[in-house]
Amino acid sequence: MIAIEEHWTSAGLTGALKAQPTGLRDDSLALNERGDHLQRLEDLGDVRLAAMDEQGVDLQVLSLAPPGPGALAPADAVAMSRELNDVAADAVARHPDRFRALATLPLADPAGAAAELERATRLGAVGVMLYGRTGDTPLDDPRYDEVLGLAASLGQPVFIHPQIPARAVREAAYGGFDDAVGLALSTFAWGWHLEAALATLRLVARGAFDRHPDLQVVLGHWGELLLFWQDRVGSLSRVASLDRPVAEVLRENVHVTASGMLSPALLRHALEVTTADRLMFSTDYPFQHPTRPQIDAFLGELGPADRAAFTDGNARKLFRIDAGVV
Repeated sequence: MIAIEEHWTSAGLTGALKAQPTGLRDDSLALNERGDHLQRLEDLGDVRLAAMDEQGVDLQVLSLAPPGPGALAPADAVAMSRELNDVAADAVARHPDRFRALATLPLADPAGAAAELERATRLGAVGVMLYGRTGDTPLDDPRYDEVLGLAASLGQPVFIHPQIPARAVREAAYGGFDDAVGLALSTFAWGWHLEAALATLRLVARGAFDRHPDLQVVLGHWGELLLFWQDRVGSLSRVASLDRPVAEVLRENVHVTASGMLSPALLRHALEVTTADRLMFSTDYPFQHPTRPQIDAFLGELGPADRAAFTDGNARKLFRIDAGVV
């Protein structure tokens, strides 16, 4: 069983992000410090391996927990991304039968991000995790098109992870509550998922998948609401003069993972609008905590062929994980 959205972080990144001025600091950083999250996020050894064994997870595809280094100054973001990718590569080298890793990129410096993607690929990264916005610049901005094209040409899938909305959006749409409720509404309860869906739709509307037809994107949380709104977003094809219908892009360029939301109802809906070869297992470690019995019960909803594809076959194909690894 391969889990593809399994988070980690470093003390160095946490310190750098917390040291930012209040106006630039990402409030979602506080979510990493709840309970034992930070201890689990910073561990790339025994604690993580024990949790994997308890859940029956054979291999994790490691990805940096939000927020990433994009909010740092460009030079700092480049240096931090290099350090993080080196740490992830070292973890994979120490446990080659248990880990693979997604690259972290310094989008604050687009040229540096492209160079780091090439370097991380040489280190063995099997994909890249990006966010829909760096500062006030959306991922579909032309300055990032080289990075997206490079990811497509290198065969590196792009995981678009949710992030906290821009401060002005938070104040307008999620304000008026105490800090805890406002943070929840703007992140894991709602805002995160709209942000990731919107980032993907902006890429579609900008024609990114027309220019880069081999670009493969991964969305968590059963597609970040997009699979449920496919009929309405289809109108973008005509309005934006796209080469392909949005539904076709979602079927051929977008992969979906569960992010620990092991709901049979969500599974059934996903299978109505996309195909079984686009769905993959994940636990959203350490933020979700599905037990082995819960995982087994959910997998029982799938037939043998779809179960094999969901638990490891699709991930092996997309992330180029050799069948002999686990």
